[in-house]
Amino acid sequence: MTESAARHTPGTPCWESLMVHGMAATQEFYGALFGWEFRPGPEQLGPYVRALLDGHEVAGIGNLPADRHLPIAWTPYLASDDADATAETIRHCGGTVAVGPLDAGDAGRLVLATDPAGAVFGIWQAAEHAGTSLKGEPGTPVWNELVTRDTATVAKFYQHLFGYEEEAVISADFDYLTLHLDGRPVAGLHGVGNALPRDLGPHWMTYFEVEDTDATVERVVELGGHVLRPARDGGHGRMATVADPEGAAFTVVHSAR
Repeated sequence: MTESAARHTPGTPCWESLMVHGMAATQEFYGALFGWEFRPGPEQLGPYVRALLDGHEVAGIGNLPADRHLPIAWTPYLASDDADATAETIRHCGGTVAVGPLDAGDAGRLVLATDPAGAVFGIWQAAEHAGTSLKGEPGTPVWNELVTRDTATVAKFYQHLFGYEEEAVISADFDYLTLHLDGRPVAGLHGVGNALPRDLGPHWMTYFEVEDTDATVERVVELGGHVLRPARDGGHGRMATVADPEGAAFTVVHSAR
């Protein structure tokens, strides 16, 4: 399932970025885990590399400046045709713009923001860099899910930003919404109530496709990461939630075909 990334529909997660303190060690970890190779740029916000898989750009890793108190976390960037207008809507709807809008060289224009519950996400207005150019293959991001206290608080916020259609799971004890664009699911919102980790707070979770979930979990531990939720079977495949050596959480999944 390979998909070339042309211009993404506004509101579609189009890029994943991780800001860390130790870039060299982080590149070594993900290179060994996913087979990524790296090339530099753009560096408007400091040292930054793009991860490549078979020559296709799949994610970015940057150096977190010492004066920026941002969590070490994978952050999804949502596509926008006008980052400045989207930033205004974020402010108007109760979110906070933390960085930008600013140009990332010739690549595009970005915003880093938090939703009303405090989850960090990005906005990307593509110029030369459209975003992730390979999807569905092992080592690529395949899904983004907001883990928050309850979906009702933030669903309207995201809907105002990009006009998502929502599809709820009808269940008395499961608070889950899927966001759709053009009739297809693009992201999920999961309300977990008091089960929300205190050290993380509301946050976006990135899912990466893998060939073998259990083997990947073993490799994460070998490489200095750790397991947050052991491998389990779900409706979308076998998945596990892990963290890299700096503590950035992500989920690995072998999708049910």
